[in-house]
Amino acid sequence: MRTSLLVIAVVLLAGCQRLESVGKAPAFTPLVSGSEYSSMASMGLPEDVATGSAQDVASLWSGSRGSLLGDRRAGRRGDILTVVIEIDDKAEISNSSGRSRSGSDTMGIPQMLGIPQRIDQNLPAGASLGQAISTKSKSTYQGEGSVSRKEKLTLRVAAAVVDSLPNGVLHIQGSQEVRVNFELRELIVEGFVRPEDISRQNEITYDKIAGARISYGGRGQITDVQQPRYGQQVVDAVLPF
Repeated sequence: MRTSLLVIAVVLLAGCQRLESVGKAPAFTPLVSGSEYSSMASMGLPEDVATGSAQDVASLWSGSRGSLLGDRRAGRRGDILTVVIEIDDKAEISNSSGRSRSGSDTMGIPQMLGIPQRIDQNLPAGASLGQAISTKSKSTYQGEGSVSRKEKLTLRVAAAVVDSLPNGVLHIQGSQEVRVNFELRELIVEGFVRPEDISRQNEITYDKIAGARISYGGRGQITDVQQPRYGQQVVDAVLPF
């Protein structure tokens, strides 16, 4: 009884949360939260303290990032770069397999010092050791499967360097939210990149991101209608058929 009441309470609570968004547009994720803002707000402690000389500061051709010939590509915690996502994948897979097997076994004792004949007299009518065992088996299997998939996605999103690993690899993370009427589209990008793979335009393509995590989706009235109700999801998960 307590379990049933607890389940009903959870369902009602989930329904109340959905009712709160009725007639309202989806809310944006707070901008001053997450790893992106933290990386730009706090630069972190350097592992080594670099010492410079007065000549480096006074030189017109210094190698600093702010100089005329300085490298302005992202390379430190809090820097921003552009991730170019151009996915155009197509895959077609088709498999077919078959298997067939048959077997037959027969064993009997028609003659052995007259013993089978004596035993046959005590057996039910129609039974005889002349055909003691006779078995037949047959199995057939046929299977086919095919997969056809095509994906195309072209996007650009700004990402921030949230951490610099000891080997120099940069951990980047970026997000983008666009709200149109009552539908919110969100793009999330995360992964690891090498500084040398970043172009002079401070851009990097998605195929150079190790462990890339790219999510493109949304939330709002249209997405909500496309999702099955909570009760239907519970039934689909519980029913074994």
